[in-house]
Amino acid sequence: MTKKTLCFDAQKCVGCYACAVACMDQNDIDVVGDGLMYRHVSHVEEENADEVRIVHVSIACLHCEAAECLDACPSGALRRDIASGAVIVRRELCIGCHACAMACPFGIPRFGRDGTMQKCDACYARTRFGYEPACAEICPTGALSYADVNEAAGSKLSRFGKTLA
Repeated sequence: MTKKTLCFDAQKCVGCYACAVACMDQNDIDVVGDGLMYRHVSHVEEENADEVRIVHVSIACLHCEAAECLDACPSGALRRDIASGAVIVRRELCIGCHACAMACPFGIPRFGRDGTMQKCDACYARTRFGYEPACAEICPTGALSYADVNEAAGSKLSRFGKTLA
């Protein structure tokens, strides 16, 4: 099995929110209910010499190699899937202590009404059967892609916020 990773190309993102909607649909998220969203689209002004432009950024859990949330969890509710590298939550083991949220430098962990942590799992239910994550599959411009780790490393894409080239 080839190891793949989610990649993001900010130059292709138009801020359409298709990725966020696909994520909500895939994970049965009721944005009105809990208001939890695993994928967020932000807009940042970028200023160069004589021009200002808007850059759109789609971000979810970064599934960091050295995941501080994973190390901080006292109950073992977080685990790394060896095949994909995704950090996955076992909500039945979460004790709601918020240690993961305090450890995450990106503010990714969110807590639902039941008090358990919830976050992106890189569409583990899809990727383990060979499908792309919903956000990458739906992206109309190709800003989000699910690429071979080795191919992504040789490109100008960024893997979870880190430039690979």
